[in-house]
Amino acid sequence: MSEDPVAVSQSQARRIWLRAQKLDTVAPFGSGPGAIPAAVRQLGYVQIDTIHVIERCHHHILFTRIPDYRREHLHQAQSADKTLFEYWTHALSFLPIEDFRFYVRDMRTYWSRRAVWFTNVKDNEVRRVMTRIRKGGALTIRDIEDDVLVEKDHAWASRKPSKRALQLAFFKGLVTVSQRAGMLKTYELTARHFGWQRLPAAASAGEVAEYLVDRALRAQGIVSLESICYLNPSGKPAIKRVIERRVRRKELIPVALAGAGKWQHWAQPEMLEQRLEDSPDLVHILSPFDPLVNQRKRSLLILDYEHRFEAYVPKAKRVFGYFACPVLCGDEIVAAIDLKTDRERRKLLIQKWTWVGRGSARAHKKRIESALGAFERFQLERLPA
Repeated sequence: MSEDPVAVSQSQARRIWLRAQKLDTVAPFGSGPGAIPAAVRQLGYVQIDTIHVIERCHHHILFTRIPDYRREHLHQAQSADKTLFEYWTHALSFLPIEDFRFYVRDMRTYWSRRAVWFTNVKDNEVRRVMTRIRKGGALTIRDIEDDVLVEKDHAWASRKPSKRALQLAFFKGLVTVSQRAGMLKTYELTARHFGWQRLPAAASAGEVAEYLVDRALRAQGIVSLESICYLNPSGKPAIKRVIERRVRRKELIPVALAGAGKWQHWAQPEMLEQRLEDSPDLVHILSPFDPLVNQRKRSLLILDYEHRFEAYVPKAKRVFGYFACPVLCGDEIVAAIDLKTDRERRKLLIQKWTWVGRGSARAHKKRIESALGAFERFQLERLPA
C-alpha cells in the first residue's frame, strides 16, 4: 500500500457518502415494488429490528429512500417475488437474493459461534420442526401448540423449545423466513421457498472477502477496514489482503481523509473523479439504525455527528432521548428528535428536540416540521381510523 494517498476534504467525503447512500436525490430507486430490491442491493442490506416506538427500522430505512414506500411492497419482494432473503450481517437483515451464496459458508459454520444461545437445542428437536414443515407446510411459532413449555432463560427467549430449534434451523440455512406479519416470522424450507433443488454452492472464503469489499464500496463510497468489517473484527485480515491486491492493480486508491490521522481509507478512482454538486436541500428523518449513522466513529469523522442510541441508557443519563432520530438537512445532521407514535390518538409525538448542527441549524425548523408531517402520515397510514 505504498501509493501516495489522495487528499479528500470532509465536505467531499460527505457528498460521496450521501451519493452512495442515495440520500442526495429524491426517489433514487423510482417507485413501486421494484424499488425495494433496488434499494437493498445498493445499501447491501437493510437491518431488521423489533423496536416499535415508531415504525420498525427496516420500513423506516426504506421509506427514507423511497418516498412512496408501502409496507406491502416489502412483503411482495420477500414472499411473492422472492428477491430478498433474511440472514445475519452485523444484525438480522434483508439481503438481495443474488447474494445468497456468499452466506452459505456462514450457514455451514457461523451458527456454531452462537453456541451459547443454542447449547440446549437437541438434533432431534431440529429434525422434528423440519419434518413438521416438510409435511405440513410453512409455519410460525404460534402454530406449534404441543410444546412442553419451559421457563425463559433470557428476555428474548420463548417458553416453547421449538422456537430455538427453528432459529437454529434458520441459522443453518435449512429454513428461511418466507413472510412476516409484524415481527411474527413464517418459516419455510429454504430450497422449497426459492424453488431450488438444493442450496446454491457456497462462495469461497476469498470470494466472500471480495464481495464484502464490493458491498461496502457501493454503499459507502470511501471505505476503511473498520467500515467494511463493522462488528466483524475477525474478518479484517482477509479484507486487508483484498484491499492490498486492488491497490496494486490501481483498482483502489488510498485516501487521506481530513481528520482521520492514521485511520486508513480507500476509494475507487471513478468515485473520486465523479462530479459532485453541493447536496440538495433535502430533509430526511433518519432511523437511529440507518446505515448513515450506525457506525458512530465513521459518522463522527465525516458528518461531525456521533449518534447516541439511548433506549437502553438510564433515563437520567439520556442526552437525546429514548428513541432519538437524527435529522439530515442537505449534507449536515442538524438535530436529533426523540419521537414516539401514539397509535390510539393517531399522532407522532415529539418527546425532545435537540439541535446539534452549526449556528444556522435552527433555520431548518420549518422544513424539518414539514418532513415530520410526511413521516407522521407514513407512520399512521395503515392504522384503522
